[in-house]
Amino acid sequence: MIDAILLLAVLGAPDCGEIRQYAIGGDYTSAKDRRNLALVEAFHFTPDIEAIRRTAIRPGENIATTLEHYPNHHRALAAMARLGQREAAAKVNGAAYTVDCYFERAMRYRPDDAKVRVVFSSHLLETGRADAALLQMREAVRIDPLDPASHYNLGILLVMRGDFAEAKLHARQAYERGFPLPALKNKLLEAGHWKDGD
Repeated sequence: MIDAILLLAVLGAPDCGEIRQYAIGGDYTSAKDRRNLALVEAFHFTPDIEAIRRTAIRPGENIATTLEHYPNHHRALAAMARLGQREAAAKVNGAAYTVDCYFERAMRYRPDDAKVRVVFSSHLLETGRADAALLQMREAVRIDPLDPASHYNLGILLVMRGDFAEAKLHARQAYERGFPLPALKNKLLEAGHWKDGD
């Protein structure tokens, strides 16, 4: 199992702060905790903020506030990652922590939330850290082995590394579970590691 200690060994060891429990907030994946999600999103995670439009007011501060209340808010984590990439900064304007810290906090808060790992893997890949992205995607598949999208994304990362045999295994898992996108199969076909009927 990949845990926060291994993650920090890969990425460095920033101080990502303690996670506080608020009256409004909690686990993004919990129906009970999401009862007040609309209230947080109405003020801090509007469509303008999520899309990081020019009309968005203090996007870094508002996304950070959303993640303070819901540390594993998948869409807010993805928006924080996009904002960090847009600003070409490890820590965006208005945020208390680095982008990587918000992911570390989410994983510490809900280590069994595979979607956090998927979003983090995408961010790591976008910021040139393919080995760390692969580790996170492997962990996502370990946490939720039935998710076809995670198998697909892991397969794509493995193809990028030239590990076609393992990529084919994950491609089968993805397609047997109905994943619709053909890019992984096409990449394996081009590399001579997939035949029609596989």
